[in-house]
Amino acid sequence: MTSGMEPVETHLAEVLATVRPIDPARLTLEAAEGGVLAETATAVGALPLFDNSSMDGYAVHASDVAAATAGAPVTLPVADQVPAGDSRTLTVAPGTCVRIMTGAPLPGGADAVVPVEWTSGGTAQVQFFQPVPKDHAIRRRGDDVAAGDELLPAGTRLGPAQIALLAASGHGSALVRTAPRVAVIGTGNELSEPGSPLSPGQIWDSNSYMLAAAVRQAGGAATRHRIGDDPHTVLATIEELSAAADLLITAGGVSMGGEHDVVKAALSGHGAMTFRKVAMQPGMPQGTGVIGARRTPIITLPGNPVSAYISFCLFARPALDALLGLPPGQLPRTRAALTKPVRSPEGKRSYLRGALDMAAGTVTPLTGQGSHQLGALALANALIVMPEKVVSMEAGEAADVMSLP
Repeated sequence: MTSGMEPVETHLAEVLATVRPIDPARLTLEAAEGGVLAETATAVGALPLFDNSSMDGYAVHASDVAAATAGAPVTLPVADQVPAGDSRTLTVAPGTCVRIMTGAPLPGGADAVVPVEWTSGGTAQVQFFQPVPKDHAIRRRGDDVAAGDELLPAGTRLGPAQIALLAASGHGSALVRTAPRVAVIGTGNELSEPGSPLSPGQIWDSNSYMLAAAVRQAGGAATRHRIGDDPHTVLATIEELSAAADLLITAGGVSMGGEHDVVKAALSGHGAMTFRKVAMQPGMPQGTGVIGARRTPIITLPGNPVSAYISFCLFARPALDALLGLPPGQLPRTRAALTKPVRSPEGKRSYLRGALDMAAGTVTPLTGQGSHQLGALALANALIVMPEKVVSMEAGEAADVMSLP
């Protein structure tokens, strides 16, 4: 490893050390959607709550239709009809049947349901054309979940199926951690709003849009901000935003020794901050710490867009997991054969943009590996990881690959 640089893992550990899970809140199920459970959810009652029919048909004593065939059907009188939601207490007498709808409570005495498709569909009396075994088309009380069973463990993200399970088992609310509030701050006098005219030397701001989208993709709620190169304004803006944010992410202004490294200049004497060189390419200059009265975590990323995005994937995504009370995750890894040779500087871990073909088991390094080259990044679905001590790999060699989100 190059002297004066820290490993990726060291910087990640320091980032995560600044993060504590956000406070959970009890929300209605609609409001809790997308949140992460902060406690184990248990079943209030059995699911299903009562024996019911899984099909439209007829509730019968299975022995009454045991001899039924297409050529010699069994005929039974229809004593009643039970729709879903019927609260009556009914009993099926031997030698009779009850027409029943899907989800309706099973009448007493019945031990099977014959699907309507296997009958003549009569209303006063009905012919049965084949037998059924006991318990056919019956959903027994508690056969999905018993009362008191664990439904979902803490740490479960609530999607449609999880919300449905909670609702079906009687929960009207859930204790969850919802999307962390993340303030994304782009820095630089040269930045202009996309779509606006550019003055000489200006560029359109891509970093704040990219990082805000990455935050939302990772489960956070992002707001975008853009500030110039005045250190006093930078510090005032960061301190103001820290009061309402769960995490701050800046892009730009953290290079080692640059005259306009405004984020580093603004924060070096404030809060608990560490700026360092990380042995990675792209993305060497990094910073992390806490700021403001709430000790809000802040991650300062380099300004080149590819560097900023890869740094976000390596350091900010795990921090968002930690804010939600989840184990910090990493991008999925696999091994794939290189289709072209690759090179890397000694002492740095390189993250090369690539096109991964999972079916073929190959990865193709893309043209345009500069830290400013968004074109290649936009086409990439993976990062080819070259370890610090490896300076070259040939076509056909197996490489470690991280899938991009």
